[in-house]
Amino acid sequence: MPVPIVQHIIAEGIGNVPYVYTVLKTLPWLVALYLLKIYFGGASNTSERNMHSKVVMVTGGTSGIGQEVVRGLASRGAQIVLLTQHSLNDPFLVDYIEDLRTSTSNELITAERVDLESLHSIRTFATKWIDNAPPRRLDMVILCANTLTPRGSKIQVTTDEVELNWGLNHLANFHLLSILSPALRAQPPDRDVRIIFSTCSSYMGGQLPDFPATTAAPEKSSATNGSVTKPPRAAKPTKQPKAQAPPVTEPATTFSTSQAYATSKLALTTFALSFQKHLSSYHRPDKQQPNTRVILVDPGWTRTPGMRRYLTWGSLTGLFLYLIMYPFWWFVLKSPQQGAQSFLFAAMEAAFGRGEGGWLIKEVREVTFARADVMDESVQRQLWEYSEGMVQEAEKRGAVKMALAKKEEEEREKDEKARREREAKKEEAEKKAGSRRSRKAG
Repeated sequence: MPVPIVQHIIAEGIGNVPYVYTVLKTLPWLVALYLLKIYFGGASNTSERNMHSKVVMVTGGTSGIGQEVVRGLASRGAQIVLLTQHSLNDPFLVDYIEDLRTSTSNELITAERVDLESLHSIRTFATKWIDNAPPRRLDMVILCANTLTPRGSKIQVTTDEVELNWGLNHLANFHLLSILSPALRAQPPDRDVRIIFSTCSSYMGGQLPDFPATTAAPEKSSATNGSVTKPPRAAKPTKQPKAQAPPVTEPATTFSTSQAYATSKLALTTFALSFQKHLSSYHRPDKQQPNTRVILVDPGWTRTPGMRRYLTWGSLTGLFLYLIMYPFWWFVLKSPQQGAQSFLFAAMEAAFGRGEGGWLIKEVREVTFARADVMDESVQRQLWEYSEGMVQEAEKRGAVKMALAKKEEEEREKDEKARREREAKKEEAEKKAGSRRSRKAG
């Protein structure tokens, strides 16, 4: 067909081709839209690495960006351990893992049940993981789990009564890595161990809570004495009030979902850099250099379930508006596969297998931090101590709640047992009475 058109243009002139001027006017706009779509889609990862035999622990790996990260690493031969809140016999999880194994031709995909909204659940899993001799292999931890409270919503809390954004985006990762720290530091020196955090540029607008006053006192790194919950160069705090969950105690009218999310990401970024110092200051018994490196990844705005929930305000009206505007969101937001590119780059780029760690990756390249206070050792130390105290208080509340729930369950079982006994006695009495009437009638 193009040949006759070209012949017609040569013979009759371009002006005689139907709709030619309309096409010529529209074509630049289509090209511009195509180029903009490529721009909004972000950069693509070109790094490759042999992932066979690598053990990768992933949170948030069943949806959104995490799902595409898992798929990308599993297709390259990595052994995946999914941390999920779903029950291990949940039909969704079973089908998801089976489909993933089939599509990636990788049978080494398993799951562990961990509810990141429960510090007790995190401790139960993490202590079980490290309670192994020799230490279990762990090449990579990818923290993709994330939550974003819809705009206009009231404060939501975790099982331990901590504000949801702070509890899941920061405190859960703090608690998990604090316990897993010995397993990370015990990996052989020839192993390239990476911890990849999911952050967001919104951290620039976050504001950390007011920390209790402390007095700085230099001391040796706590990593050398086996402590897993103290950062390097930790100061001895003065007597201070117990840490409380930040936004939970504020009135609902003052709660800002965007501010809560930004604060949680700021805390996570600050903790990640502090955790790198904690790992780097550890003196290995074999006198080798530490081999665990922290990498932060900003995937950009992506069409994930969390983003969709935020844009729809968690309501049917918002969902209707989202569907109407879907062509716009499809155009300006990345797909989950595009959002996963920086994570795959952080996992496979050879340059990150050496160096001091603490890099920030965005659009498949290293960028600098927009806020200098995230690298402030004093702020890092105060946040670590604050988070540690909050975990202790939250676990105490959780223990009390579980004890009360267990007591109530025992009382219910006791009442149910007494009721069954009464019914059994009543039935037995009715049978005896019936048998006497039967004998009299006979």
